[in-house]
Amino acid sequence: MSVTSGAITATSVRGWYLSVTHPPGTPPNWVFAPVWITLYVLMGVSAWLVWHRVDIGADRKRAALRLWGWQLLLNALWTPAFFGLHDPALALGVMALLLGAVALTIRAFRPLHRGAALLLAPYLAWVCYAAYLNTGFWWLNHG
Repeated sequence: MSVTSGAITATSVRGWYLSVTHPPGTPPNWVFAPVWITLYVLMGVSAWLVWHRVDIGADRKRAALRLWGWQLLLNALWTPAFFGLHDPALALGVMALLLGAVALTIRAFRPLHRGAALLLAPYLAWVCYAAYLNTGFWWLNHG
């Protein structure tokens, strides 16, 4: 899915994305790759820490990791909504669900492994920033 998302993004960044009005605070395009690489590493390590806990029940672990999977799916759905369909409103709906899923994942991870929950904090912060940007794209270009 990430190869497909990357192809969708690359095509749109050179076309549609250049033609829309960007909200204040939009970073240069080169910022996104290193940020997302870092966030995906943090997400992976976070899930790994929970997965490898042996002193907690399998049901609690499974429920927390299921939330982690849902947030990952929502993350993956945002790219086709925004860049593929060129629909900031739909992407904003996905983003709202993503914010909730990340927050719930952090809440579920915290009692299982505090470090795993803390590793997701930069991701939550970035998703909040991305929600601001997504809202700005929708607001400035919905006419």
